[in-house]
Amino acid sequence: MAKSVNQKLKLFYILQMLMENTDEEHVLSTQEIIDRLAANDIKAERKTIYDDMACLQDFGYDIILKKGRVGSGYYLAARDFELAELKLLVDAVQASRFMTIKKSRELIKKLEKLASRHQAGQLQRQVYVTGRVKTENEKIYYNVDTLYKAIAENVKITFMYLEWTLSKELKPRKEGAKYLVSPWALIWDNENYYLAAYDEEARKIKHYRVDKMGSVALTRQERSGREQFEKVGLAEYTKRTFGMFGGEEETVTLAFSDRLIGVVMDRFGRETDIRPMGNGCFTSRIKATISGQFFGWLAGLGKDVWVVSPNEVKTAYQNWLEDILKAQKGGAAE
Repeated sequence: MAKSVNQKLKLFYILQMLMENTDEEHVLSTQEIIDRLAANDIKAERKTIYDDMACLQDFGYDIILKKGRVGSGYYLAARDFELAELKLLVDAVQASRFMTIKKSRELIKKLEKLASRHQAGQLQRQVYVTGRVKTENEKIYYNVDTLYKAIAENVKITFMYLEWTLSKELKPRKEGAKYLVSPWALIWDNENYYLAAYDEEARKIKHYRVDKMGSVALTRQERSGREQFEKVGLAEYTKRTFGMFGGEEETVTLAFSDRLIGVVMDRFGRETDIRPMGNGCFTSRIKATISGQFFGWLAGLGKDVWVVSPNEVKTAYQNWLEDILKAQKGGAAE
Protein backbone atom coordinates (compact mmCIF):
# COMPACT_ATOMS: atom_id res chain seq x y z
CA MET A 1 0.00 0.00 0.00
CA ALA A 2 1.36 3.44 -0.93
CA LYS A 3 2.09 5.84 1.86
CA SER A 4 -0.12 8.91 2.17
CA VAL A 5 1.26 12.35 1.41
CA ASN A 6 1.01 13.23 5.12
CA GLN A 7 3.11 10.26 6.24
CA LYS A 8 6.32 12.27 5.93
CA LEU A 9 4.81 14.88 8.27
CA LYS A 10 4.18 12.38 11.04
CA LEU A 11 6.66 13.83 13.58
CA PHE A 12 5.33 17.34 12.98
CA TYR A 13 1.77 16.21 13.63
CA ILE A 14 2.80 14.44 16.85
CA LEU A 15 4.69 17.51 18.07
CA GLN A 16 1.77 19.79 17.23
CA MET A 17 -0.75 17.66 19.14
CA LEU A 18 1.55 17.51 22.17
CA MET A 19 2.01 21.29 22.14
CA GLU A 20 -1.70 22.03 21.73
CA ASN A 21 -3.25 19.37 23.94
CA THR A 22 -0.86 18.32 26.69
CA ASP A 23 0.65 19.66 29.89
CA GLU A 24 1.48 18.19 33.30
CA GLU A 25 -2.23 17.73 34.05
CA HIS A 26 -3.31 16.53 30.60
CA VAL A 27 -1.72 13.69 28.64
CA LEU A 28 -2.32 11.86 25.37
CA SER A 29 -2.24 8.08 25.41
CA THR A 30 -0.48 6.12 22.70
CA GLN A 31 -3.85 5.02 21.30
CA GLU A 32 -5.14 8.62 21.25
CA ILE A 33 -2.06 9.67 19.28
CA ILE A 34 -2.57 6.80 16.83
CA ASP A 35 -6.25 7.76 16.38
CA ARG A 36 -5.44 11.45 15.84
CA LEU A 37 -2.80 10.56 13.28
CA ALA A 38 -5.24 8.28 11.48
CA ALA A 39 -7.70 11.18 11.26
CA ASN A 40 -5.00 12.96 9.23
CA ASP A 41 -4.42 9.94 6.99
CA ILE A 42 -1.20 8.94 8.76
CA LYS A 43 -0.61 5.29 9.65
CA ALA A 44 1.04 4.49 12.99
CA GLU A 45 1.56 1.59 15.38
CA ARG A 46 2.46 1.46 19.05
CA LYS A 47 6.10 0.56 18.39
CA THR A 48 6.54 3.38 15.88
CA ILE A 49 5.03 5.88 18.36
CA TYR A 50 7.64 4.86 20.96
CA ASP A 51 10.37 5.38 18.34
CA ASP A 52 8.90 8.75 17.33
CA MET A 53 8.84 9.97 20.93
CA ALA A 54 12.45 8.90 21.42
CA CYS A 55 13.39 10.75 18.22
CA LEU A 56 11.75 13.98 19.44
CA GLN A 57 13.42 13.59 22.84
CA ASP A 58 16.81 13.14 21.19
CA PHE A 59 16.20 16.35 19.25
CA GLY A 60 15.69 18.22 22.54
CA TYR A 61 11.97 18.20 23.30
CA ASP A 62 11.15 17.48 26.95
CA ILE A 63 8.47 14.81 26.39
CA ILE A 64 7.48 12.82 29.46
CA LEU A 65 5.64 9.49 29.63
CA LYS A 66 3.36 9.71 32.63
CA LYS A 67 2.53 6.23 33.93
CA GLY A 68 -0.35 5.20 36.11
CA ARG A 69 -3.12 2.66 36.49
CA VAL A 70 -5.47 5.12 34.79
CA GLY A 71 -4.59 7.93 32.44
CA SER A 72 -1.09 6.97 31.26
CA GLY A 73 0.23 9.01 28.36
CA TYR A 74 2.68 11.54 26.97
CA TYR A 75 2.91 15.27 27.64
CA LEU A 76 5.23 18.12 26.70
CA ALA A 77 6.86 19.17 29.97
CA ALA A 78 9.05 22.14 29.05
CA ARG A 79 7.99 25.08 26.89
CA ASP A 80 9.57 28.36 25.90
CA PHE A 81 7.36 30.12 28.46
CA GLU A 82 5.95 28.83 31.72
CA LEU A 83 2.27 29.45 32.40
CA ALA A 84 3.08 32.01 35.11
CA GLU A 85 5.27 33.92 32.63
CA LEU A 86 2.51 33.93 30.02
CA LYS A 87 0.04 35.29 32.59
CA LEU A 88 2.44 38.16 33.31
CA LEU A 89 2.78 38.90 29.60
CA VAL A 90 -1.00 38.82 29.10
CA ASP A 91 -1.49 41.22 32.01
CA ALA A 92 1.16 43.56 30.59
CA VAL A 93 -0.50 43.58 27.17
CA GLN A 94 -3.95 44.13 28.64
CA ALA A 95 -2.73 46.93 30.90
CA SER A 96 -0.84 48.79 28.16
CA ARG A 97 -2.67 52.02 27.44
CA PHE A 98 -0.69 52.67 24.25
CA MET A 99 -2.11 49.50 22.65
CA THR A 100 -5.62 49.44 21.20
CA ILE A 101 -8.19 46.90 22.39
CA LYS A 102 -8.08 45.17 19.00
CA LYS A 103 -4.29 44.83 18.99
CA SER A 104 -4.30 43.69 22.63
CA ARG A 105 -6.69 40.87 21.77
CA GLU A 106 -4.61 39.85 18.75
CA LEU A 107 -1.43 39.63 20.81
CA ILE A 108 -3.12 37.73 23.62
CA LYS A 109 -4.42 35.19 21.08
CA LYS A 110 -0.84 34.66 19.92
CA LEU A 111 0.38 34.25 23.50
CA GLU A 112 -2.31 31.63 24.08
CA LYS A 113 -0.75 29.50 21.33
CA LEU A 114 2.41 29.20 23.43
CA ALA A 115 0.44 27.17 26.00
CA SER A 116 -1.68 24.05 25.79
CA ARG A 117 -5.37 24.61 25.03
CA HIS A 118 -6.15 23.76 28.65
CA GLN A 119 -3.72 26.40 29.98
CA ALA A 120 -4.92 28.88 27.34
CA GLY A 121 -8.28 28.84 29.12
CA GLN A 122 -6.54 30.27 32.21
CA LEU A 123 -5.04 33.02 30.08
CA GLN A 124 -8.47 33.85 28.65
CA ARG A 125 -9.86 34.33 32.15
CA GLN A 126 -7.05 36.80 32.79
CA VAL A 127 -8.24 38.96 29.88
CA TYR A 128 -11.28 40.14 31.81
CA VAL A 129 -9.50 43.00 33.58
CA THR A 130 -11.17 45.60 31.38
CA GLY A 131 -12.06 49.16 32.25
CA ARG A 132 -8.60 50.52 31.52
CA VAL A 133 -8.39 53.45 29.12
CA LYS A 134 -6.85 52.30 25.82
CA THR A 135 -5.50 54.34 22.95
CA GLU A 136 -7.62 54.99 19.85
CA ASN A 137 -4.67 55.06 17.44
CA GLU A 138 -4.69 51.67 15.69
CA LYS A 139 -1.37 52.38 13.95
CA ILE A 140 0.72 52.81 17.13
CA TYR A 141 1.89 49.20 17.00
CA TYR A 142 3.56 49.84 13.66
CA ASN A 143 4.71 53.34 14.64
CA VAL A 144 6.82 51.83 17.43
CA ASP A 145 8.48 49.49 14.93
CA THR A 146 9.15 52.41 12.55
CA LEU A 147 10.68 54.49 15.34
CA TYR A 148 13.02 51.69 16.39
CA LYS A 149 14.03 51.29 12.74
CA ALA A 150 14.79 55.02 12.47
CA ILE A 151 16.94 54.86 15.60
CA ALA A 152 18.81 51.79 14.29
CA GLU A 153 19.38 53.41 10.88
CA ASN A 154 20.38 56.77 12.43
CA VAL A 155 17.89 58.86 10.43
CA LYS A 156 15.35 61.59 11.17
CA ILE A 157 11.61 61.07 10.95
CA THR A 158 8.60 63.11 9.92
CA PHE A 159 5.13 62.80 11.42
CA MET A 160 1.92 64.63 12.20
CA TYR A 161 1.10 65.23 15.85
CA LEU A 162 -2.52 64.60 16.80
CA GLU A 163 -4.74 66.14 19.48
CA TRP A 164 -8.27 65.59 20.73
CA THR A 165 -11.09 67.93 19.71
CA LEU A 166 -14.32 68.63 21.57
CA SER A 167 -16.06 66.35 19.09
CA LYS A 168 -13.89 63.50 20.46
CA GLU A 169 -11.83 63.13 17.32
CA LEU A 170 -8.06 62.99 16.90
CA LYS A 171 -7.04 65.76 14.50
CA PRO A 172 -3.55 66.89 13.38
CA ARG A 173 -2.05 69.93 15.03
CA LYS A 174 -0.81 72.88 12.99
CA GLU A 175 -3.29 72.07 10.21
CA GLY A 176 -1.46 68.85 9.41
CA ALA A 177 2.03 70.34 9.16
CA LYS A 178 4.79 67.73 9.35
CA TYR A 179 7.19 67.63 12.31
CA LEU A 180 10.86 66.82 11.57
CA VAL A 181 12.90 65.45 14.49
CA SER A 182 15.76 63.10 15.33
CA PRO A 183 14.49 60.10 17.37
CA TRP A 184 16.82 58.84 20.09
CA ALA A 185 14.83 56.73 22.54
CA LEU A 186 11.42 55.31 23.37
CA ILE A 187 10.48 55.81 27.01
CA TRP A 188 7.79 54.03 29.01
CA ASP A 189 6.32 56.44 31.55
CA ASN A 190 3.00 56.45 33.39
CA GLU A 191 1.58 53.65 31.19
CA ASN A 192 2.38 55.52 27.97
CA TYR A 193 5.07 55.31 25.29
CA TYR A 194 6.98 58.54 24.61
CA LEU A 195 9.52 59.35 21.94
CA ALA A 196 12.52 61.34 23.14
CA ALA A 197 13.79 63.28 20.15
CA TYR A 198 15.96 66.24 19.24
CA ASP A 199 14.35 69.17 17.46
CA GLU A 200 17.18 70.77 15.52
CA GLU A 201 15.20 73.89 14.62
CA ALA A 202 14.29 74.58 18.26
CA ARG A 203 17.70 73.30 19.44
CA LYS A 204 16.23 71.30 22.29
CA ILE A 205 15.15 67.83 23.36
CA LYS A 206 11.40 67.20 23.13
CA HIS A 207 9.06 64.29 23.82
CA TYR A 208 5.99 63.12 21.99
CA ARG A 209 3.25 60.64 22.93
CA VAL A 210 3.66 57.80 20.44
CA ASP A 211 -0.08 57.08 20.36
CA LYS A 212 -0.63 60.66 19.16
CA MET A 213 1.84 60.43 16.29
CA GLY A 214 0.41 59.91 12.81
CA SER A 215 1.95 59.21 9.40
CA VAL A 216 5.37 58.39 10.85
CA ALA A 217 7.97 58.10 8.07
CA LEU A 218 11.72 57.75 7.80
CA THR A 219 13.81 60.33 5.95
CA ARG A 220 17.28 60.09 4.45
CA GLN A 221 18.62 62.80 6.74
CA GLU A 222 21.13 61.76 9.39
CA ARG A 223 20.06 62.31 13.00
CA SER A 224 21.32 65.24 15.05
CA GLY A 225 21.36 65.76 18.82
CA ARG A 226 23.82 63.04 19.85
CA GLU A 227 25.85 65.48 21.95
CA GLN A 228 22.76 66.77 23.76
CA PHE A 229 21.54 63.27 24.67
CA GLU A 230 25.00 62.10 25.75
CA LYS A 231 25.25 65.16 27.98
CA VAL A 232 22.01 64.53 29.89
CA GLY A 233 22.10 60.71 30.00
CA LEU A 234 18.82 58.99 29.16
CA ALA A 235 18.48 57.11 32.46
CA GLU A 236 18.80 60.28 34.53
CA TYR A 237 16.73 62.26 32.05
CA THR A 238 13.81 59.83 32.31
CA LYS A 239 13.93 59.75 36.10
CA ARG A 240 13.68 63.48 36.54
CA THR A 241 11.20 64.27 33.75
CA PHE A 242 7.77 64.02 35.34
CA GLY A 243 5.09 62.76 32.98
CA MET A 244 7.18 63.79 29.97
CA PHE A 245 5.97 67.40 30.21
CA GLY A 246 8.52 70.03 29.23
CA GLY A 247 10.07 72.58 31.55
CA GLU A 248 13.35 73.95 32.81
CA GLU A 249 15.62 71.56 34.68
CA GLU A 250 16.56 72.54 38.23
CA THR A 251 18.36 71.05 41.19
CA VAL A 252 15.73 71.17 43.93
CA THR A 253 15.98 70.50 47.67
CA LEU A 254 12.78 69.02 49.09
CA ALA A 255 11.87 68.22 52.70
CA PHE A 256 9.76 65.13 53.46
CA SER A 257 8.16 63.47 56.44
CA ASP A 258 10.13 60.33 57.34
CA ARG A 259 7.17 58.15 56.39
CA LEU A 260 7.66 59.12 52.73
CA ILE A 261 11.15 57.63 52.45
CA GLY A 262 9.73 54.71 50.42
CA VAL A 263 8.04 57.10 47.98
CA VAL A 264 11.29 59.00 47.42
CA MET A 265 13.36 55.84 46.99
CA ASP A 266 10.85 54.36 44.53
CA ARG A 267 10.80 57.56 42.47
CA PHE A 268 14.50 58.55 42.51
CA GLY A 269 16.41 55.35 43.38
CA ARG A 270 18.92 54.26 46.01
CA GLU A 271 21.53 56.81 44.88
CA THR A 272 19.29 59.72 45.88
CA ASP A 273 20.85 62.20 48.31
CA ILE A 274 19.02 61.64 51.64
CA ARG A 275 19.82 63.72 54.76
CA PRO A 276 17.95 63.21 58.06
CA MET A 277 16.85 66.44 59.75
CA GLY A 278 16.33 64.84 63.17
CA ASN A 279 12.76 66.07 63.65
CA GLY A 280 10.90 63.28 61.89
CA CYS A 281 11.81 64.72 58.51
CA PHE A 282 14.57 64.42 55.92
CA THR A 283 15.74 66.41 52.93
CA SER A 284 16.51 65.16 49.46
CA ARG A 285 18.37 66.97 46.71
CA ILE A 286 17.12 65.99 43.27
CA LYS A 287 17.17 67.10 39.65
CA ALA A 288 13.70 67.70 38.24
CA THR A 289 12.07 69.26 35.23
CA ILE A 290 9.93 72.02 36.68
CA SER A 291 6.43 71.66 35.27
CA GLY A 292 2.81 71.28 36.27
CA GLN A 293 3.36 67.53 36.39
CA PHE A 294 6.15 67.95 38.94
CA PHE A 295 4.03 70.28 41.07
CA GLY A 296 1.11 67.87 40.76
CA TRP A 297 3.30 65.08 42.15
CA LEU A 298 4.27 67.28 45.09
CA ALA A 299 0.64 68.25 45.71
CA GLY A 300 -0.36 64.58 45.72
CA LEU A 301 1.92 64.07 48.73
CA GLY A 302 0.10 66.82 50.60
CA LYS A 303 1.56 68.66 53.60
CA ASP A 304 4.26 66.04 54.16
CA VAL A 305 6.51 67.56 51.49
CA TRP A 306 7.64 71.14 50.88
CA VAL A 307 10.18 72.93 48.68
CA VAL A 308 13.25 74.17 50.57
CA SER A 309 15.19 75.68 47.68
CA PRO A 310 15.69 77.36 45.29
CA ASN A 311 13.35 80.22 46.16
CA GLU A 312 12.10 80.67 42.59
CA VAL A 313 10.86 77.05 42.50
CA LYS A 314 9.30 77.45 45.93
CA THR A 315 7.50 80.61 44.77
CA ALA A 316 6.42 78.98 41.51
CA TYR A 317 4.92 76.07 43.44
CA GLN A 318 3.04 78.41 45.80
CA ASN A 319 1.67 80.38 42.83
CA TRP A 320 0.62 77.14 41.14
CA LEU A 321 -1.32 76.08 44.24
CA GLU A 322 -2.90 79.54 44.61
CA ASP A 323 -4.05 79.50 40.99
CA ILE A 324 -5.72 76.13 41.55
CA LEU A 325 -7.44 77.36 44.71
CA LYS A 326 -8.61 80.48 42.88
CA ALA A 327 -10.05 78.37 40.07
CA GLN A 328 -11.93 76.18 42.56
CA LYS A 329 -13.50 79.29 44.04
CA GLY A 330 -14.83 80.30 40.64
CA GLY A 331 -12.13 82.74 39.56
CA ALA A 332 -10.01 81.23 36.81
CA ALA A 333 -6.29 81.94 37.00
CA GLU A 334 -5.14 84.82 34.86
